[in-house]
Amino acid sequence: MSDPALIRRAVLTGTGTYLPAQIVTNEDMAKRVDTSDEWITERTGIKQRHFAAPHETASFMGAEAGRQALSAAGLAPEALGAIIVGTSTPDNAFPATAVQIQAMLGASKAFGFDLAAACSGFIYGLSVADAMIRAGQVESVLVIGTEVYSRILNFEDRGTCVLFGDGAGAVLLQARNVAKDGAGLLSTHLHADGRLGDILYVDGATGRREMPGHLVMNGREVFRHAVSLLSSAVTEALSANGLAAADIDFLVPHQANKRIIDGVGKKLGLPPERVVVTVDKHANTSAASIPLALHEAIAGGRIKPGALVLLEALGGGLTWGSALLRI
Repeated sequence: MSDPALIRRAVLTGTGTYLPAQIVTNEDMAKRVDTSDEWITERTGIKQRHFAAPHETASFMGAEAGRQALSAAGLAPEALGAIIVGTSTPDNAFPATAVQIQAMLGASKAFGFDLAAACSGFIYGLSVADAMIRAGQVESVLVIGTEVYSRILNFEDRGTCVLFGDGAGAVLLQARNVAKDGAGLLSTHLHADGRLGDILYVDGATGRREMPGHLVMNGREVFRHAVSLLSSAVTEALSANGLAAADIDFLVPHQANKRIIDGVGKKLGLPPERVVVTVDKHANTSAASIPLALHEAIAGGRIKPGALVLLEALGGGLTWGSALLRI
């Protein structure tokens, strides 16, 4: 008989990442477009990014990150229940990147699908995975963010092409019966406003097309909305769980711009040492940015078991959201 004091939750049991071998510094970008290390660093905090080689597709990178997460959790691929992939740069319109990753991993019993929510894709994926686990539909879900933005950048637009990079991050969520103050996803909160879709979009690309469309962004408008919308999503997560900002051990934000990250941290009153920042090394990897940052903080021993972690992201759509997670 089940213990009534325990609740079924999606618990994070493994993380993994993949970054392309090619590192492109700001100095390298300055050789290609009219910019400088000083200009990029001052406005964004970015110092370098990774660009994918031809074989490093969204599915390839996502599979590598997923394999690492499964290994960390000690779960065999054939025991996996589902794969959810957040990506704006799929290998193909279909089949889904998730299904291609399923084949690469040998996860024969898993179903899979992609989520298109731009930079919020990982948060959206967590929310869907959490709901499926709580409902008893699956026992384990691999949630992956994987992006090859270098293939949809317009290198004639120096204001956007310096901001993005490629990579993949993954987390494995498994069903566990835990105490109310135990580990797992406590809540997720999703939002969208299609009226703002024209300030950040891609004009019709997939990640492997010979002549892809390009990312288009009104940076000033995105920045104007970002801090307030992200702060409200964070406050919503805290309120839903009866918590205050002081209760948060770490904020792991979407890594888009150091000034946005600092702005949200300041609104929450969090000191810099409690905010995870990797935008300087990875640039904006869209749906991959949060799992990349989360893995680095956990694998590096900075975020330890029992820590209360707040995740938040905003992306094209506009889409935005937050998730509260106890490690």
